[in-house]
Amino acid sequence: MPLRLLLTPLVLLTPIAIRADDPATLRVLSYNVHHGEGTDGKLDLARIAKVITTAKPDLVALQEIDRGAKRTGGVDQAAELARLTGLHVEFGKAIDLQGGAYGLATLSRYPLHGARVHPLPGKKGQEARIVLEARVEVGAGRAITFLNTHFQHDDAATRAEQAAKVSDLFAGADGPVVLAGDLNATPESEPMKALAKHWTPATPFDRGLKTIPAGAPKSQIDYVLVRPAGRFKVVEATVIEEKVASDHRPVLAVLEWVGK
Repeated sequence: MPLRLLLTPLVLLTPIAIRADDPATLRVLSYNVHHGEGTDGKLDLARIAKVITTAKPDLVALQEIDRGAKRTGGVDQAAELARLTGLHVEFGKAIDLQGGAYGLATLSRYPLHGARVHPLPGKKGQEARIVLEARVEVGAGRAITFLNTHFQHDDAATRAEQAAKVSDLFAGADGPVVLAGDLNATPESEPMKALAKHWTPATPFDRGLKTIPAGAPKSQIDYVLVRPAGRFKVVEATVIEEKVASDHRPVLAVLEWVGK
């Protein structure tokens, strides 16, 4: 049966207003949305948008986003989710797909600047993977580099190379860096051990923050990490209990600024 867009009435959604004040905390959400298709087989971007708005995030890293692809009705999903949530957006293409594109989308309560796509290492025949970088200014001289990524799902060696590349790319970044995404690696794996040498997990490895499968999560593979150490204090880290909207549950980290 062909996939259909099932958009619930917009009156059910409350767009997030753009804040102009200087926040004491930063709410970061990472969510693999499975191109808007839930575990019930329904394609419903409004449902995804409602999950996002309910979390009241400042920054959102979304993975598995379609733009103009046949399977999702030719919709620019990044633009549509921005419209439904009232957030700024940048899209990063990883691959061409069914007459359109597929990749990552970053949503932000604040304007996004200097968005860039960085290719990650991979083997011939594997899906191309990227990091979507953007600069975010959140007031009173506070600015961060925000990274959104999605590592290879079926090859540990490739994931390790991708983790090393991300660390190398942003080792000399100006100011704090926040990395969020579906890393397809469990906390005890070599890629996560390697990342932990350079990054501080804002979604700790020892809290049981399991995100997949959505119905009854067994594995932690979605994360938020920060660098340098000591720039943020983790106030809260939680998995949002959403069983149907996607095959992953979203993970939220609330970070408190330490200095500027």
